[in-house]
Formats: sequence, C-alpha cells, structure tokens
Amino acid sequence: MTIERAPKTLKRSEIIDLISQGKAIVIYKNNVLNLTNWIPKHPGGDKAVYHLVGRDASDEMNAYHSDETIAIFTRWKIGQIDYYWENLLPPIQGAIYNESKGAGASVVDTVRPVVPQNELVTEENKHVLFPVVNENNKKAVIVDPKLISQNYDNSLTHQDIVSIPPLDYKTQQHLRDKYDELHEIIIKNGFYKCDYWSYVREVTKIASLFIYSLCFLKQNYLFLSAIFMGAAWHQATFIAHDAGHVSITHNYQFDNLFGMLIADWFGGLSLGWWKRNHNVHHLVTNDPVHDPDIQHLPFFAVSSRFFSSVYSTYYEKYLPFDKACKKLIPFQHYLYYPMLCFGRFNLYRLSWAHLINGDGPRHGKAAWFTYFELLGLSFFFYWFFYLLVFKSIDGPWNRFYYVMISHMATMLVHVQITLSHFAMSTSDLGVSESFPSRQLRTTMDVDCPEWFDFFHGGLQFQAIHHLFPRLPRHNFRRVQPLVIRFCKDVGLSYSIYGFGKGNDKVIGKLAEIAKQCTILLDATKNYDGDLY
Repeated sequence: MTIERAPKTLKRSEIIDLISQGKAIVIYKNNVLNLTNWIPKHPGGDKAVYHLVGRDASDEMNAYHSDETIAIFTRWKIGQIDYYWENLLPPIQGAIYNESKGAGASVVDTVRPVVPQNELVTEENKHVLFPVVNENNKKAVIVDPKLISQNYDNSLTHQDIVSIPPLDYKTQQHLRDKYDELHEIIIKNGFYKCDYWSYVREVTKIASLFIYSLCFLKQNYLFLSAIFMGAAWHQATFIAHDAGHVSITHNYQFDNLFGMLIADWFGGLSLGWWKRNHNVHHLVTNDPVHDPDIQHLPFFAVSSRFFSSVYSTYYEKYLPFDKACKKLIPFQHYLYYPMLCFGRFNLYRLSWAHLINGDGPRHGKAAWFTYFELLGLSFFFYWFFYLLVFKSIDGPWNRFYYVMISHMATMLVHVQITLSHFAMSTSDLGVSESFPSRQLRTTMDVDCPEWFDFFHGGLQFQAIHHLFPRLPRHNFRRVQPLVIRFCKDVGLSYSIYGFGKGNDKVIGKLAEIAKQCTILLDATKNYDGDLY
C-alpha cells in the first residue's frame, strides 16, 4: 500500500531562497514548480520561462498550453502555497535576491527595472516612481537633457495608470477571475475547435498564387510573377503563425511540422526563431528592454527609453543609441513604409542566426526541429534563389528586380505586425499588473470588412489573439463581442481603429518620438555633461 505524502507548503522566504540559488521557480495555481531542468527542453525557448520566474503565471501558462501539456505541469511540482501570492520581479528583469541575480539573469548588472523591486504602483506614488519635472522649470530641463526624454516617458506612464483599473492585487485578481470566466465561456462554446476547411482554402489560395507566379514567370512577365510570389509568402505567413501557436490541430508535433514546411521550406524563415521571439513578445509585450518585436534600432524607436542605449534581455546586448540612430530616428515617421519593404531580408538574417547559434531547444520533443529547419532553409535558398531566380531569369538586373519586387510585396505583413503595437503603451507598470490588463493596454485591433481579411489574415484582431494565443484565427470575429463585453465589465479599454486610422496612430506615435529625439539632440548641443 502506497501512502501519498501531502505536498510541502513552502514559505515565501523559502521560495525566494530557491530563486536566489538560480532555480527557475514559477507559481501555477498555488503549486510551486521548479522548471530549471525543463528549460533546455522547453519548445518555446528559455527566455519565455525566465520572464515568469517568481510570478503566478497561471493565466499565461493556461493561455499558451494545451490541456495535454497543462496536465504534466505537476511533474515539476516541488511544493505548494496556502496563501495569496504576490509576484516577485523575475531576475531577468533586474531583480536581485541575496546578492545573486538568479535564474535567467546576466552576471553583469545591465538591467535596472523601471519599477523598483517589491514596489507596487499606485495613484499616490506614481509621482515618486515616475517623476515629471514641472514644465515651467525650464532651467531644470536644460540642466540634463536626459530629463527631457524621462519627462516625456513618465508623463505617458501617468496617462496609462489612470486609464486602467488600479494595480493593487485585489483589483487585478478580479480582472484575472473575470478573464478566467471568459476563457471558460470560449472553451464551452467550442471556439477552440478549428474549421479545417478554412485551412484547405488557405492552402489552395497559397498554391494558386504560387502557380500563377510560375505561369507569369514562364511568360516572362517578371513583375506579375514577383507580385504573386510575394502574395503567396504573405498568405503563408498567416498559416505558419497559426501552426507556431499550435492552434490548428492542437497537436504539437503535427502543427509544428506543418508550420516548418510552410515557413522554412516554402518561405525561407525559421519557425523556431519566430516561436522563441514571439513567445517573449506575448509575455512582455511592448517593453523596450524585453520585447524583441519593438527593438528596431537604428531605424525605429517607439519609446523615448531607447534614447538611453537600453540593454536587450532577449538579444543579450546593448542597443546603442548611436550616430545612426541620431540620424534616422528624427525621420522615422517618413521611413516607416520604405523600411518595412525590406523587412523580409532582416527575417532571413534572424532565422539563420537562430539556427547557427543553436538557440532552439537542444533536448526534448523539439530537439529535431533545428536540423529539419536547417534543411528547410537550405532547400528554400536552393529552389528560389538558384533554380527560380538564377537559372530561370536572364540578366543580373532582371534577377535583382525580381528578388526586390517579390520581397517588397510582403510589406503588408510587416505593416500588420507593427500596426497592432507601435502606437500602444510601452510603460512598465510593475509585477502586479495582470495578464489581461497588460495585453489590452499594449495591443490594438483593426476594424475592417471581412473581405479585407485577405490582407490581414485575420490577425487584425491582435488584442483577442494576445488574450487567447491558441485560439484558431478564423474564430476571432466570433469571439470579439465576448471580449468587448468583458472589457466593459472590468473597466479595461479595447482599442480598435479602422485601417486608415490605425496607420495614422502609428505614424503619429513615430512622429512624436521623432520630435522628442530632435528636442533631445538640440538640447544636447548646449550641454557639457555626459549624456550617456
């Protein structure tokens, strides 16, 4: 007869001690999980786990994992808690525990959190945590040009604080409870069930565009062929996105295999790189220090915090605000669309770097992905650049013309991706903010007729997608009324604009940051101290 022992109840101080020893401790539904040994096997990358250390990550873990995966979380259980958990700052975000940085943190003291460790942001202390120098005190502004950008960023944070429900744990727990109720409604109504005929149509659409491209190429209509090739890649991106989130069949191996065939073998982009990058983006959305999806120096800065050469915890290096930034950022609102035309070339670079550096999982059920992706990218460069471009098109200029047009035709994908976040909040409001509050504060939806989904791929419902990442894309419209009702019920804003208005918001935000950069650079000319 086997007698099961009751799980050990761990004190808060014991959990902090474990984190200080470098353990990746995460709270899930009052269970204390030690994910240290799981990190090398985590298919979604190590950085995603590190951003959850010391936190109650129940909402995040439920949102990103299938029931099958959730069922095995208890394998990593080392104890439980019988009290309400107030989040700790993860070491990767700058926390220090007993002279140790802890799991996921660099040994170099490079990250300093905006909200100090163990501080709770309130309406009363916002002026202390985010001081705004009186605009009438011009002398104070001139003393140190850094105050200019700090003033601007802190004033935006003040606006964020008053626009969302209070950040105390009682209020945020209410938001979490309501979010869980909404999630249950979505599950019970079958919105996680995928309409496979939708993907038959998607694959047929991609195949048709690809065949049209080859037909036009055969007739030497290079421009039309290149446009249709770019359109095929454009549509393929949406399927790869769904597969990466395991939102098609909800079978991890099948969806990822399907996604790699589409992304790597047909599109030349690493699905593994995208998953590692994208998972972090979902967890710390729009944070200038942690979210790689808004770290685009020297071309774009969506926050004045980039003026201080921030350290990227994703890329593990400084993003210097150098001479190139000072030349380009003041004109970023003019460069927005032209630069996005070349976005695909940058994705090639990031994909190869991810695979060559071995940043993907090296153990566990996703370990084979790296080798399959290396074969896939090699095959893509063989069939597209060698067989199609080099062997089938005469003349170097025609080849160059074809490559550029086909790649620039995918620009709308990059507009869609940036449209949902570039104009939104980049504030760090501390560890007490709930998952639904952060996702809705940092994400914008785009309102458009259903026929326009061809260009958006359904991903114009980014706020809904961020709340429920595994939800099949074709069900977003059906879930939207439920999300709107949820937001009205709990007092959160649901940001949605038409395509034109959304673009205006993004350009306006870029122009405002560009203006702040110009003001800072002008002030620096009359400043004798060290700015950086």
